[in-house]
Amino acid sequence: MKQVTKADRHSGLTIQKIFTKGDTDPFTKIKFEKRSSVIRNPDGSVVFELKDIEIPTSWSQVATDIIAQKYFRKAGVPQLDEEGNLVLDKDGNTKLGPEMSAKQAVTRLAGCWRWWGEKYGYFASEEDAQKFQDEITYMLITQMVAPNSPQWFNTGLKWAYNITGRPQGHYYADPLTGQVSKSEDAYTRPQPHACFIQHIK
Repeated sequence: MKQVTKADRHSGLTIQKIFTKGDTDPFTKIKFEKRSSVIRNPDGSVVFELKDIEIPTSWSQVATDIIAQKYFRKAGVPQLDEEGNLVLDKDGNTKLGPEMSAKQAVTRLAGCWRWWGEKYGYFASEEDAQKFQDEITYMLITQMVAPNSPQWFNTGLKWAYNITGRPQGHYYADPLTGQVSKSEDAYTRPQPHACFIQHIK
C-alpha cells in the first residue's frame, strides 16, 4: 500500500531485522499449545470459560487468563477451523465468535499499526513496513513488549474483522489536514489511550 502524504517529504523509517531474520512468519519460532481459561465463583460456579485457546507454551497461566478474559475480542470474529479455514453455519454464512488465539490478537495489533504507518508514510518502503510488522509481532508474542490495555481492547478491530460499532463520542486529529473531527464509528479510529486531560471546571 502506498499513499502520497505530507510525510512523503521525509525518507521514512528503514527497519533492520533483529529477531525475525530469514523468517517469513514471525510465529514459526514459537511453540503453541491449547489451554483453557476459567473464572469461578467461591461456590465453584463458572463465571467465565474459554476452552481450547491457542497460547505460547512459554506464557504463564496468569498471562493466559489476562489475554483470554480481558483482551480477546469476544464477538464478531470470523471463526476458523484447525487448518485456518472459515467455519460456516448451516446457512453457509461465516460463523462469528471470540478470538481464540494469541496469534489473532497480536496480528490485529501489529497489522493495524503497520497499516496506519503505511497510510501516513512512516516507512521508507513496503519492505520496511513488513519488517516492522514481523519484528513487533515477534516482540509481542514473546512478551518483550506490550501496549496498554486500550490498545488490546480496541486497536485493529476494524482493520482485522471489519468491526465498527456505534460512535462513542471520540474525536480525532487528521495529521494531514490538522482538522479535528468526530469519529464516525467506534473502531475505525478507536480510543487506544487511557489518560485524559479534563477541563479545569
